[in-house]
Amino acid sequence: MNLVEPYPLSPKRDVPASISRPEYVGRKGPKPYRGTDVQRPETIAKMREAGRIAHLAIKEGEKVIAPGITTDHIDQVIHEYILDHGGYPSTLGYRGYPKSCCTSVNEVICHGIPDARPLEDGDLISIDVTVFKDGVHGDNCMTFGCGTLDQKSQDLMNRTREAMERGIKAVKPGRAINVIGRVIEAYANRFGYGVVRDYTGHGVGTAFHTGLVIFHYDAPGATTIIKEGMTFTIEPMLTMGDYRSHVWDDDWTVVTNDYSRSAQFEQTIHVTHTGAEILTAP
Repeated sequence: MNLVEPYPLSPKRDVPASISRPEYVGRKGPKPYRGTDVQRPETIAKMREAGRIAHLAIKEGEKVIAPGITTDHIDQVIHEYILDHGGYPSTLGYRGYPKSCCTSVNEVICHGIPDARPLEDGDLISIDVTVFKDGVHGDNCMTFGCGTLDQKSQDLMNRTREAMERGIKAVKPGRAINVIGRVIEAYANRFGYGVVRDYTGHGVGTAFHTGLVIFHYDAPGATTIIKEGMTFTIEPMLTMGDYRSHVWDDDWTVVTNDYSRSAQFEQTIHVTHTGAEILTAP
């Protein structure tokens, strides 16, 4: 199959003035987050709603995946769904990002910008959507196949989802946060997959990224203790080959150095007294 190349971008999509925007829109970047990663119950309740919309927006995008459909069209569908439900697409205007979701195809690991490239039969596509509503964010990602996938791509997709689910199950108050990456990497190693290191999970809440880092590989130095009430993402990115990557000239699109395929799954979770609640759920 051909390597993914950049295609033209459509104009920036409009958002009605009635929809509340994150503080970073129109600025070079967000204000530094000075708060805690342990959220108040009322904040978590709002995150359930933002997360629900983010999840369902991806499912709307999934419905139109087909050979010949552009990633820009997927972005339009997701953009309109989020606005129809009173949310703001968190990526739109974040550090200058021009679109309402990320669409990462085949060897693109993450942060792919939706454009005029038509999807091809057999493509893998990861759709990453974050929604801002009532002052909080909900962030999730899923990988899908376009048309008929080869078995290796199907396996990568299914096993990346399983890796995420294993990482979520490892979450317990009192454990060091590095347990998440240790579990994910151990599972990925069984199949010889690369585990991307340069892009991680993160704390999320009233800020898109709080500064808390969630490694998806074994990082012994990550000794932050998991506490009840924490909210963060778990979003492993696995590759068929080497995990190392480079970034296109657009300063966003991340591609495997060896052009091997990549998949990603992500959920926003809330740490409960017994484990984790997925906030990006229908």
